[in-house]
Amino acid sequence: MNAIPNNVIRQVLILAFILILGYILFRELQFFLPALLGAYTLYVILRKYQFILVGRDKWNKNLAAAILMLLSFLIILVPIFILINMLSSKITFAVSHSNEVIASFQKFVQKYEARYDFQLLTPENVQKISDWLGRTLTNLLNATFNTLTTVATMYFLLFFMLTQGRKMESSFYDWVPLKDENVLLLRNDMNSMVLSNAIGIPLIALIQGIVGLIGYYIIGVKEPIFWFVITSVTAMLPVVGAALAYVPLAILFFANGDTGKGIIMLVYGFGVIGLVDNFFRFWIAKKIGDVHPLITVFGVIAGISLFGFIGIIFGPILLALFILLIKIYMNEFSSAKPKSGVVER
Repeated sequence: MNAIPNNVIRQVLILAFILILGYILFRELQFFLPALLGAYTLYVILRKYQFILVGRDKWNKNLAAAILMLLSFLIILVPIFILINMLSSKITFAVSHSNEVIASFQKFVQKYEARYDFQLLTPENVQKISDWLGRTLTNLLNATFNTLTTVATMYFLLFFMLTQGRKMESSFYDWVPLKDENVLLLRNDMNSMVLSNAIGIPLIALIQGIVGLIGYYIIGVKEPIFWFVITSVTAMLPVVGAALAYVPLAILFFANGDTGKGIIMLVYGFGVIGLVDNFFRFWIAKKIGDVHPLITVFGVIAGISLFGFIGIIFGPILLALFILLIKIYMNEFSSAKPKSGVVER
């Protein structure tokens, strides 16, 4: 029986120690994973301009990074904080007038219960709704604090990525134990996936919001700008999407006795806003980053479960990365050549 070489034993022990230590670090620092993914996403978007300012225009790299970070904050995060402020004011109003809101909702439901002879608002259902509202408000408060912490950590990491970008990319090439062609494939596909999700998904949602806003003005929706924001946000969610905006609007019309407007709202929502989603979502996502639409849909579902709302961007990236690593593994270690179009671009 052949003895195992000492070099192999030492290699296995070192790898085992690295894996154990890596698991411990990941378990304790997984809270910061969204911040890391967010920093990398912004780095991919801003790296070109950082290199131009530093290389061509001879800016100080710290100053260039600070300016780009400030611009990204103004363009990306300020609208998000405005949205949070709008929603928080509505939630605060709903909480302070909860009795009136519940009474109005009960009146609306009881009207249709009497008409169609069924019972929906049983004491058990009312209790479930109250419990759900309590949990939702608590989760919103926790999510707000977590988001602020994530944003601060994200920009802290982004500063070092921008100022040390070339060194970081050079180290990536040196450390990744793959063939040069696969390292290049990994980098290009990762950048492509980031651009597809970080730009494509919000762009599609904005288009849906604008189409919805036009309809809201025509139909006569109160506070159309607020509902435009709600439509744009919900449009980024998988499966149901913007229906979370225009279906409640239709219900409000029905509750106020505007049956005609309620029907028009549903027809416009499913027939026009929904058509925009089906037409643009897959086309833009594939056009920008050549990402399969199913990766976007299932990635968003997984991302929301892992990271919350911010997983809309990161979920598809992780799923596409998982598939990409399988392709790279086959290309790296398989004796057969990959089929044309599977690995090579």
